[in-house]
Amino acid sequence: MTIIASTPANLTVELTPTQVRCLKLAKDGDLHPQEDGKKWTHLNATVTYSKSDRFKERPQKIKFATTVTVEQLREHGHLRVLDAEGNAAETPHAITMAGKIWLLKHK
Repeated sequence: MTIIASTPANLTVELTPTQVRCLKLAKDGDLHPQEDGKKWTHLNATVTYSKSDRFKERPQKIKFATTVTVEQLREHGHLRVLDAEGNAAETPHAITMAGKIWLLKHK
């Protein structure tokens, strides 16, 4: 298991809105690669319905992140690979403490 310390360099990185959405998605749960290899989302993610919609007529889309965004956040130290022996493109990713601290300080 690799431990990435949260350094001032990790916290001063400017993230794009897409990267921030990906980081928030990773905060909600581990990101798993999808069949097409270009998208990442939670394990067994399904279309959900709004809690305030009593007839469940308006489905909420599945939130996902692209592979490019996941790689960028991994380079910044905000995401980490859960399985160190496996291929980084095929194994789940989780948010690091540096990513959680960045979210607390900026959003």
